[in-house]
Amino acid sequence: MSSHLTSSHRYGSTPNDHPGSPSWWSAPDDCELVDRAVARFRRAFGHEPDGVFSAPGRVNLLGEHIDYSGGTVLPLALPHRTAVAVAHRKDDIVRAVSGQEEGTREVSLSAVGPAGSPQAVSGWLAYVAGVPWAMRAEGMTDVFMGMDIAVESAVPVGAGLSSSAALECAVALAADSGTHAERGNGSFPVVSDERRARLVRACIRAENEIAGASTGGMDQSIALRAQEGSVLSIDCRDFSVAPVHIDVASAGLTLLVIDTRAPHRLVDGQYAARRAGCDAAAALLGADSLREALEGAPDHRTVLSALGRFDIAVSENPLAGDQDAAVVRRLVHHAWTEMARVQECMDLFRSAKQAPDDTVWARLGSLLNASHDSLRDDYVVSSPELDLTVDAARTHGALGARMTGGGFGGSAIALVPSKSVDAVALAIAEAFSMAGLPAPQFLAAAPSGPARRDR
Repeated sequence: MSSHLTSSHRYGSTPNDHPGSPSWWSAPDDCELVDRAVARFRRAFGHEPDGVFSAPGRVNLLGEHIDYSGGTVLPLALPHRTAVAVAHRKDDIVRAVSGQEEGTREVSLSAVGPAGSPQAVSGWLAYVAGVPWAMRAEGMTDVFMGMDIAVESAVPVGAGLSSSAALECAVALAADSGTHAERGNGSFPVVSDERRARLVRACIRAENEIAGASTGGMDQSIALRAQEGSVLSIDCRDFSVAPVHIDVASAGLTLLVIDTRAPHRLVDGQYAARRAGCDAAAALLGADSLREALEGAPDHRTVLSALGRFDIAVSENPLAGDQDAAVVRRLVHHAWTEMARVQECMDLFRSAKQAPDDTVWARLGSLLNASHDSLRDDYVVSSPELDLTVDAARTHGALGARMTGGGFGGSAIALVPSKSVDAVALAIAEAFSMAGLPAPQFLAAAPSGPARRDR
């Protein structure tokens, strides 16, 4: 989730000249996005692309900072997508253009190395070149696959809405186009879910090893395996997925996404430090992940038991890397209680089936609130802008609100009665104006489809 990607703020934004008035962000028409990618490709390379592929951004309803600890997460794909126009090459050269910078970036895949090495690839090109590099490392191809690529994105960049994963997954589908696929009823091959799961693993490696961001796989999973109309439950122990029917619209509610426009970066060490703390705690407990360290399904009882075992273990043995035990305890407290919140949410909606009542929605709001409080106080990944957003939303009618994504800036979500959306957005915009902050931007989330071939 890097801000190095192609800038998308020219798409769909409806700025208002009046301070404190909401600015709304709408996704461009899919054909428009594809046409822009093709036009950029033609200008850069002087010929037609072989195809155009796109993948969605995402917002995470619940389950933050637990994917890399083996937890279950509940994201949904956004209608906002990143498109890549691609032509395959016969050599191992990747040439790429985007709206982020003038000129063409170029790299030989055989010269690509891990982040921090002399062969490291800088900026947004790491997300592009990292994917074919990782596909070869995963045994999905025997040779490096060179490509000419033009990028156009409608995913708000730097907003914590997975602009990087959208780029990776669009490139992955392009690199894999026509391979190990079965012909569908339409004009393009159908990529099986099994194949998509393999592409997820390659994209995770690309982001972890080449881009240097230690993300856990949620973003790539939802981008490649989303199901339109559903929130997706992703068990990050094995990356198995299942739809969860959480239909906010039929309940007269809106999932409001607020881009605080505070810079969001995950490659400055803060994200990695928290992951290292969680990994150290799991190792201390003799487990591969914090989820494995729980004895049974995540709930109040198993969380208390795990915390007790952690307290005993840390009193007898030091944590790896001389990590501060008190800090790590707060990290694991968030991770385990967040896992329990996700489990409760899934249980709520699976038992309610097609007709959840007001108490179910109120409880979901409470779970969102508890998640934010934990991310702010235990995990310490919120920001003044995120806290201001959440407080204003809660005060002015939201059932619940929390930061979403990796944090340190980025976006928040609020579960809002549809009739109150404008009032809540106005209250948040006015709060930012009074605080002297840049105006936030708003969008309404609706569960959308996965990465696909568009042309």
